[in-house]
Amino acid sequence: MRSFRPAALLRPATMGAAALALALVAASTPPAGAAPATDRAGTVDGWTVRTPSALGLRGAPIRRGAAQAARLDSTCFAVLRHGRLARDWNWRLARDEPREVFSITKSVTATLVGIAVRDGDLRLDDRVSRWVPQWRGTASEAVTVRHLLSNDSGRFWSFESDYTGLLSARSRTRYAVSLPQQYPPGSAWAYNNAAIQVLEAVLERATGRPVAAFARDRLFEPLGMTHSELVTDRADDAAVFYGMRTTCLDLARLGRLYLGEGAVDGRRLLGRSYVRGAVGRSSTEHNAAYGHLWWLNRPGALRGATDPVDAQGQPLRPVTGQLAPDAPEELYAALGFGGQVLLVDPTTRTMVVRLGLPAQPGEEAYGFTDAARVLTRALR
Repeated sequence: MRSFRPAALLRPATMGAAALALALVAASTPPAGAAPATDRAGTVDGWTVRTPSALGLRGAPIRRGAAQAARLDSTCFAVLRHGRLARDWNWRLARDEPREVFSITKSVTATLVGIAVRDGDLRLDDRVSRWVPQWRGTASEAVTVRHLLSNDSGRFWSFESDYTGLLSARSRTRYAVSLPQQYPPGSAWAYNNAAIQVLEAVLERATGRPVAAFARDRLFEPLGMTHSELVTDRADDAAVFYGMRTTCLDLARLGRLYLGEGAVDGRRLLGRSYVRGAVGRSSTEHNAAYGHLWWLNRPGALRGATDPVDAQGQPLRPVTGQLAPDAPEELYAALGFGGQVLLVDPTTRTMVVRLGLPAQPGEEAYGFTDAARVLTRALR
């Protein structure tokens, strides 16, 4: 099976850029066997630090991964295992300075839905029309919360609608709700930002709280994600398909929640069954690489976020493959435009996080495969 990178555009690296990246990493790398700079408690931003070797990791592949990240305009790169920080690098921005992570937000939104499910405020098989009355009596009436999480809702999608109309709307939620139904629910998969944005209305009406405030109080604060926030549009609607600002080490706290099957430090935020449905198996027959707003390394029919479309702007049929054929099938990731990655390996309890400047057309983008390569080579 071939390697499949949903958002990668290739650019040959110049020797000058590679040399500069290695120099940047070497300059920020402590002597062999030393831990990164820590505070008096032996922590970095609340994470206990251990050397890679103490965590059963090889240091050289991690340093090479950091060099690649530096070359590809990253702002941070981190590797963690067993709830400990093996090493992190930061460029251009301070470690605790939030930055845009684009569609990684979708995985956060899935987590908020899971919290609401555990609270009893909604169920995955509830019809969205329960909270979106405009859909009652229409072709969208049968769309469920599960369909929105799986990206097979059949809601209208076009490149112009998703990347121009939606982004320019004063209320992105109102715009998303107003779009028509295109296919029967469950019959087609598309990376549909507008359909996902409808979850903002579902969450707000199901929980009775603005989504940005709900995220702060029920997710970010309990996990210690003190550098994270959801941004809102001109109508004060949280942009749940892309509007999050955070850091590498805050994102690792989200990964730690899933490694704990929904619980951290004895506090349960998500049900175990919800976590398994989100990241433990494919959610739709149309895309083996997709759970509930998380990307998976499962083999089978694959569709990527930026796959080609036909003359009418509709997604073409999927290919068959796997995101990272040489890595374990159990891997899952939150991915964002331009190479934002939180990669999680539940078997070895290892995470790789990379954030950075979005790759532009014609440039090489960091992706799932790159993070998986670091992870597999670093493990002993």
